[in-house]
This record gives sequence, structure tokens and C-alpha cells, in this order.
Amino acid sequence: MNYLRGFIPWIAYAVVSSAGWQWGALTGLLLACGLLLMDRAAGFSLDLRLLDYGTIVFFAALAALALARPDSGLRDYGSALSSGWLALIAWTSLAVRRPFTLAVARRMAPPEVWKTRVFLRINVVLTAAWALSFTLTAAAQAVISAYGLGTVSSVLVQLAGFAVPIRFTAVYPERARARFLRQAGMRIETQGV
Repeated sequence: MNYLRGFIPWIAYAVVSSAGWQWGALTGLLLACGLLLMDRAAGFSLDLRLLDYGTIVFFAALAALALARPDSGLRDYGSALSSGWLALIAWTSLAVRRPFTLAVARRMAPPEVWKTRVFLRINVVLTAAWALSFTLTAAAQAVISAYGLGTVSSVLVQLAGFAVPIRFTAVYPERARARFLRQAGMRIETQGV
């Protein structure tokens, strides 16, 4: 569940926005900055933090807009915008070959595996799954907002948009490691013949 830590500002934004999107954006911004500062104080490296920095940029811009124009039409598209921005972060992290999941995975894995092919591959696949989920969620949220399909639809889509990649993240790494070990074992047996 360490993966959820990076999404705390986004979850808080979703909850607090019911009192006003400007307050949700400010809450997200404060939490994002606070989490980054806590990591720095704990001695964690601040590289590979595209998700954290992207979160801060999004909430700073959204807070500025929401405070300046609380009645903006973009308010109704907050869920689509936030999911779209998360998708952009995830796809960008893949494009620059620094999957955003690496920052989280390094918290849980020993340093000696950080540069291994299987560790990096697992994080590329996990980040791609999150990116796809964010992209589909953003599109669905845009449709929900455009057609006024209501809060219940929005909440269900948002929950599914997180639940599916969370579940995938929970099961995929072990399966990938097991497959890698099987393949490595077969190579060793083939080389020994």
C-alpha cells in the first residue's frame, strides 16, 4: 500500500473539493509539499520524483485558478483534469525512462536490485498500467461531466480507476519475478548441457 502514499494529495483533493474546489486544491498542494519535505527529512532521495513534483505543479496551478476564478467552468471537470494530469505524469515518466513507480518501489526493495533488468521492467509495466488507468479514467470523467451523469457515476469511475491498478500492482511483481527466475533456471539448464 506504499503506492497510495503518493496519491494522498489527490485523494484529499477529491474529498475536500466538496467544500469548494479551491480548498481541495490548496489541501492537495499543502499535502504534496508536506510529503516531499517529510521524505527529504527522512533522508530519501528526491530524484525519480516526477509524481511528487507533478502533483505540486498541478495543485499550485489549480489553486491559483480556483482562487482567482472560483466560478470557472473548469470546476466541473476537476476529476477529469486531475486524472488527465496523472496520466500525463505517468506517460511522461515512461517517455523519459524514469517510471514514476520507481520512487515507491525503491522504498520497499533493497538497493542491490534497483538496477536489475527485472526490477526496471516490473516498474515499466506497473507505470504503464497506472498510465492506462489514469487515461481511461480521465476520458470517462470528462464524459460524466459533459453529460451531467452525476456524482455517483464519477465516484464509481474514480474508485475503479484506482482499484484496478492497485490490484495489478499487488500481484504483478511477484508473478514477474517468478517468471524471470523460471526463465533464468531454464537458461542455466540449457547452458549446462
